[in-house]
Amino acid sequence: MSRKPVVRMAELEINPDMLDAYRALLTEEIEASVRLEAGVLSLSAVSIRDDPNRIRILEVYADQDAYEAHLRTPHFLKYKAETAGMVTSLTLLDVDPIVMRAKP
Repeated sequence: MSRKPVVRMAELEINPDMLDAYRALLTEEIEASVRLEAGVLSLSAVSIRDDPNRIRILEVYADQDAYEAHLRTPHFLKYKAETAGMVTSLTLLDVDPIVMRAKP
């Protein structure tokens, strides 16, 4: 497998009536992923200001193996199962980083 980082962008639309519940589950999943998985380098979620049920998630994994391992974790599988009826649209985009920096 390639040792190069995997960077993805998820574009989601959430049922507005379920937005608070979705956001709580997303927060729980992201916090667990960053805390428990060495290969999860960064997960950042934002909502579109004037359309808060449109969510964007920037995902950065150490490599393809780390991404695939993430998909099998109990916290990710719980998130997918519990949010399945909340998500009305999901697009996953493989993206190429241009510049990504963060303070430690």
